[in-house]
Amino acid sequence: MRPFRLSDAPVVRKLAGVKRVASTTLRIPHPYEKGMAEKWIRTHKRSFDQRKAVVYAIVRRKTGKLIGAIGLQLSMENEKAELGYWIGSRHWNRGYATEAAEVMLMYGFTELGLNRIHAHHFTRNPASGKVLEKIGMRREGVLRQHVKRWGCFADIIVYGILREDYQ
Repeated sequence: MRPFRLSDAPVVRKLAGVKRVASTTLRIPHPYEKGMAEKWIRTHKRSFDQRKAVVYAIVRRKTGKLIGAIGLQLSMENEKAELGYWIGSRHWNRGYATEAAEVMLMYGFTELGLNRIHAHHFTRNPASGKVLEKIGMRREGVLRQHVKRWGCFADIIVYGILREDYQ
């Protein structure tokens, strides 16, 4: 993992712009228009400096090739964060999300001093739930029709882990 660079924008647009990828997330727009990736990348430093978010590029270890993103949306006053990630569809089912999520948990608990990290996924995306379970998160419940994505209400499954569970 590494910080994003503006030069990553074309690859971000290519990977995140795939409808299959965007459909697994709540925040990735579709279509992913030109200029959106640059605008998103430009928000990272300020969000980090303000302790609102930490976002990293997920890259292949051997090649440095960008394959996805991972981040924590921080609520420092509550010592918690929401974990979120996406991986380009050509790289699904290879353990990249799990490996990156493990690193983010460690970072959140040991470096940021968080007490809780939570995440959620659409019920129609069970692969994301498997990632969360592999990193030690517990399923906490289902929020029915909790979000509206592309005009349709969707259920989400919520997971969480406490610092005491992590250690």
